[in-house]
Amino acid sequence: MIARQGAGTDVTIPQPRWVQRASAWLAASKLGLLAMALIVGVGSGLGAAAFRELIYGFTWLFTGHETFGQQGHAPSLHLAFLGIFFVLIVPVIAGALYGPLIQRYAREARGHGVPEVMLSVAENGGRIRPQVTVVKALASALCIGGGGSVGREGPIVQIGSAFASTLGQLVRMSEGRLRVIVACGAAGGISATFNAPLTGLFFGFEIVLKEFSLDALSATTVSAVTADVISRAFFGGAPFFGAIPHDMGVGNDFTYLLIAVLGIAAGLIGVAFQKTLYKGEDAADALWQGRPEWLRPVAGGVFLGLLLLVLPQMYGVGYPVMDRVLATHYVLWFVVLLMVGKILAASLTLWIGGSGGVFAPSLFTGAAAGTAFGIIVNHLFGSAVGPPALYGVVAMGGVFAAAAQAPLTAIASVAEMTGNFTLTLPIMLACGIAAQLAKRITYGSIYTTKLLRRGIDIERPKATGALQALTVEEAMQPIQTDDGQTRLLRTTPAPAESAIQESRWERLVGPVTLARRPQMLFAEEDLEDARRQLVLYGRDGLPVVSRNGELRGWLTRADVLRALATTLSSSEHEITDGAGAAEFAVRDPAAAIHTPTTPLPGYDVLELQILPDSPAQGRRIADIDWPTGTIVVAVTQDREVHAARPDFQLHPGERVIVLTPATGRETDRKPRHPPESEPLAAHTSRNGSDDSA
Repeated sequence: MIARQGAGTDVTIPQPRWVQRASAWLAASKLGLLAMALIVGVGSGLGAAAFRELIYGFTWLFTGHETFGQQGHAPSLHLAFLGIFFVLIVPVIAGALYGPLIQRYAREARGHGVPEVMLSVAENGGRIRPQVTVVKALASALCIGGGGSVGREGPIVQIGSAFASTLGQLVRMSEGRLRVIVACGAAGGISATFNAPLTGLFFGFEIVLKEFSLDALSATTVSAVTADVISRAFFGGAPFFGAIPHDMGVGNDFTYLLIAVLGIAAGLIGVAFQKTLYKGEDAADALWQGRPEWLRPVAGGVFLGLLLLVLPQMYGVGYPVMDRVLATHYVLWFVVLLMVGKILAASLTLWIGGSGGVFAPSLFTGAAAGTAFGIIVNHLFGSAVGPPALYGVVAMGGVFAAAAQAPLTAIASVAEMTGNFTLTLPIMLACGIAAQLAKRITYGSIYTTKLLRRGIDIERPKATGALQALTVEEAMQPIQTDDGQTRLLRTTPAPAESAIQESRWERLVGPVTLARRPQMLFAEEDLEDARRQLVLYGRDGLPVVSRNGELRGWLTRADVLRALATTLSSSEHEITDGAGAAEFAVRDPAAAIHTPTTPLPGYDVLELQILPDSPAQGRRIADIDWPTGTIVVAVTQDREVHAARPDFQLHPGERVIVLTPATGRETDRKPRHPPESEPLAAHTSRNGSDDSA
């Protein structure tokens, strides 16, 4: 039996015609994109509400309170006999629950989540495994409820994005649209979490999508607004930090000079947070090397418990403590201690394999740093320079802008979360200075550094402009058949282990040298998405189909180069490396990245070699009695791949590529091996090396 390249389990099942039409409309039309964004917004809003309640539930289970930390050294109502020492046990118990959960079902749920979403958009066509939605929600809720000093924003971004990606894959969206829908999920999650639709919109573009188009803007806006409306139904429409005075403003021009100084300080603090996180992670990885990863949160929970015993205000997300900081309920030295403590507590939670975001810790750190700065300048210059809370609010945005290198998101988040848009100007000043300073000091942000450490630079220059301006239909070679029939048959997907009836093909044309399940391209996809799929799945090209199931053409990498009329400078190995990093949670990433992600159900791509004694030698394609449903799509001539024509005459040494309905298992015949000069192993392992492009 011939070896099958990229074999996997087909998940496509026969669907009613109306379902297929609805899926095609959602996947391809402009209104369909908006409809998908609306659905994603509803799902993200409901997911954010459910996730928040899940955190409250686990926090109550461990402490007897929905939020904990602002009480100081207070005992758990459920473990009162332990007193404050219950914080030594709770992180260990939580780690024993979420550690194995992450390791067994979704390793990408470990950490703060946003980098994995960014990677899926940049290098994996927007594809995220469906189970991430559930695993991330449970793991992060357990981690935060059990004392983990991280935020809920990163998890809800990953949860919303995974939900959106799953929907997009179900309706078989092209990669370009799937990326947009994933950004919609991220925007909806942020919008619903903070009651901040503008923040969600900017987060989706500035951090996740990193590109702008009118269609993407419309879809992301619909998702963010919808998610916010859903969230308001559960939690009301008040600003997230409602205790901060809405009329607080800058009454002295000298204050702007102080805010500029604060922007510099915020930039340095944001970079320090990032460096602390990753330097400590390196040390933790080295210490834990060779030990079971699922046990890491249990052992690390002991150290987290010790930190919480000293500083219980670090328990959980910490928003109630932030309110007290901004209200200046703490003295100066304790505010500084809270700032340093939050950086250490959040970093420690992630060092030990916890699951949670860095957005909230950045805001907390900024609030404490700014309030401390405000207390000092009030002591030096008097109350005319503004209250300490003013500087706390401004620094919230400054530290996040520096850590994430995302000033637009930082500006919108602080303005919307406080409900005070009169502070927009000072917030802009601080965020701009902080982000620029951080960019000068370090290349990667707190999000992209996690990817850079895997060798993946998603911000590298790419030759995408011309590629995105051309569609597959413009570059493909049209398929010509003798009878003009290019409509694909409606077939039931064959099992992954089904074999090819090689004897029939050998009698008709020649031996089968390569068999694989094909990835398909849609005619309206842009060439940037098509090029990535050609590198990963199409050594000799890929079939191009329309949404109604008609085979339109065959596309090779040489066709892409001819359409561009220039040689692309981006090396293809970066795509493979990026896809491998995106699949790091599976056991064999190198094999997984070449398994078709949009398979053509019920079909095989066969490569048939013409030998000197082949029955098809010297005959035209139109003269051969091909099996029912088979379409000859390409012929290789002198190492070049050409779309097949009925008048092509076949010669020894050429290879014929056919698209044929998948068949059942054949057990009575062994495959015939290709000539010694061209071993079969070379065909099945050399993805893309045979194309001159």
